[in-house]
Amino acid sequence: MSKSSSVNSPSLTPQFCFNERVLRDFLRLSRSTIDDSITQNMNALLTPARVGFNPSSTGVRQFDALNKSRLPVEACDSFKQNVLFPSWQSRSDVLNYCAMVATSPDPEDPDLVSRQVETAKEQECVVNERLDPYSSRYFPREARTESLANLVRNERSVEQIIRSRSWGIVGERCNTNGSWEDAFNYWIERRSPSSGEK
Repeated sequence: MSKSSSVNSPSLTPQFCFNERVLRDFLRLSRSTIDDSITQNMNALLTPARVGFNPSSTGVRQFDALNKSRLPVEACDSFKQNVLFPSWQSRSDVLNYCAMVATSPDPEDPDLVSRQVETAKEQECVVNERLDPYSSRYFPREARTESLANLVRNERSVEQIIRSRSWGIVGERCNTNGSWEDAFNYWIERRSPSSGEK
C-alpha cells in the first residue's frame, strides 16, 4: 500500500469545518481506508511467494497463520511512516484546525441575528410561573461554533479509540512496543524542520 492510497487532506477553511457532513465524511473515509481495514493492510505487507509457489500450501486454509505471522521490520516501518502516521496526522490537522475555528469569533454565522432576536423576545416576555411552571424555561438555539466544538470533541474521542485499536494490531504483527502516542509523537518530531530529517 502506498501513501497515494490514503485519503488526501482537504483544504482547511472555516466553511469546511462548519459543513459538518463533509467533515464527518472526510474522517469516516480516512478511517475506513486505513484503520478500519488495518488487518487487510497488514496482510498486504506479506510476500508469501518469496521462495516460489508450493501447491501443497493451498490444501489447508491458513487464515490463523497469516493473521498471526510477524511482518518484516522494513515493511512495518514503511507502513507506519508512509501510510498510518500520515493518515493520523491528516485527521489531527483537520480536528485541530476545526477546534480553533470553533473557539474563534464567528461574525458570519447566518443564524446570529435570528438567535439574538429570539433572546431579546424571551427577555421581554412576562412569566407567571404559578400559571405555567414551564414558561420560564428558555433553551436558546446552539451557535454553529458550539455545535462544531461538540463534534470535534466527540471525533477526538473516537480517534483515540481507533488509534489504540489499530496500534494494537500493528504491535502484534510488527512486534512493536510502546504506546501509539509515543510512536506518533516521535514520528512528528523526526519530521519537524528543526530535526533535519524527513
